[in-house]
Amino acid sequence: MSAAPLAAPILVIQNDESDPVGRLGTWLTDAGAELDVRSGPAGAEFPDDLSEHSALVVLGGAANAYDDDGAPWLPQVRRLLTGAVASDKPVLGVCLGGQLLAVAAGGRVERAASAEYGAQLVAKRQAAAGDPLFKELPITPDVLQWHVDEISRLPNGAVLLASSPGSEVQAFRVGRLAWGLQFHIETTPEMVATWAEEDAEVMADYDVARILERSATAHPDIEEAWRPVAAAFVDVARDPQAAAGPRTLPMAGPPASTAAPITDPAEIRAALAAELNASRQPHGAH
Repeated sequence: MSAAPLAAPILVIQNDESDPVGRLGTWLTDAGAELDVRSGPAGAEFPDDLSEHSALVVLGGAANAYDDDGAPWLPQVRRLLTGAVASDKPVLGVCLGGQLLAVAAGGRVERAASAEYGAQLVAKRQAAAGDPLFKELPITPDVLQWHVDEISRLPNGAVLLASSPGSEVQAFRVGRLAWGLQFHIETTPEMVATWAEEDAEVMADYDVARILERSATAHPDIEEAWRPVAAAFVDVARDPQAAAGPRTLPMAGPPASTAAPITDPAEIRAALAAELNASRQPHGAH
């Protein structure tokens, strides 16, 4: 049975011609969404607000989150993100999109101590257990990394959902319904190969062939982990009031969550055992 369609399309903002919505677009439409894709580099006009859209997805790109001269559409993207958080409109920001969400909500983005490229794992934080999108994810889901900047400070009131040894902030939620990812989930092996060609000069000291081989191998695992998250995002867009989580606005409220990530192997085994036990409980059990 096909999923019920959304009442309004999801606005998808493309920030780089080499980073289209990719597989994420397929997962969203399979879950019942219609997509309104608009490309900043192609000169597309963006709406003043999201009143005609059910949600907002902001994709990645080579630009810096503050590069308004090189990417003159970014101020409007940040305004849309600020308005979405304030009005509880669902948001999903991917890589640069996640950085833009952090900046729009009062956080900060800086150059990372070390760039991250290729297929890697991130570790869920304890706060992810009750998150509408992250609660069903594996403890250490596969992702595709491709970034030189990172979120160095989360907005006040944001909840840290995933980390890695490479970057402390890998995923977060600000407000009730706005999620930011430092990594990519939308890629195909062909997209990653294109990025490697574009970044050949800065990747001269990397084993690019191995990065591409591992990335291609990881893509089925990335889909297995993140396709359900895309479907959960469409569910949130379909009925935002049903999404769990308190309302916390940027620039106010408690500091970002600092709960320790689940990275210790013994803790991971214990958490997996707990998940297995929970799955055996009758429906409605606490």
